Amino acid sequence: MTPHELRAACLVMPGAREEFPFDEANSVFKVAGKLFAISRLDAEPLRVSLKCEPDLAVSLRTSFPTAVLPGYHLNKRHWNTVVVNDVVPDQHVQDMIEDSYDLVVAGLPRRERDKLHWLKISHG
Repeated sequence: MTPHELRAACLVMPGAREEFPFDEANSVFKVAGKLFAISRLDAEPLRVSLKCEPDLAVSLRTSFPTAVLPGYHLNKRHWNTVVVNDVVPDQHVQDMIEDSYDLVVAGLPRRERDKLHWLKISHG
């Protein structure tokens, strides 16, 4: 997955916006003002931090110990930082982006969820 593909995967989510609250280098992807992904898209290696269910976060870290790490500068129980490389298949990264988005949207008030026409999709 390239930086362009990572950005596109985040921005395709309904209501997603890219912001730069820290500096011009760090892309922060939000829905309804809530963070669901953050990445320095010009970094080598490319990384993205994503929200995750705590049990799944631990499982992913165990399955991909060199590529899925506790969230960098984030709550390590609820966030993973994923090294985007050949270790984690692109479809898994895509699924993690969708899961992060779903977790954030699920926590929004019903009115906000309705504006997004959001239906939680299971990503098995």
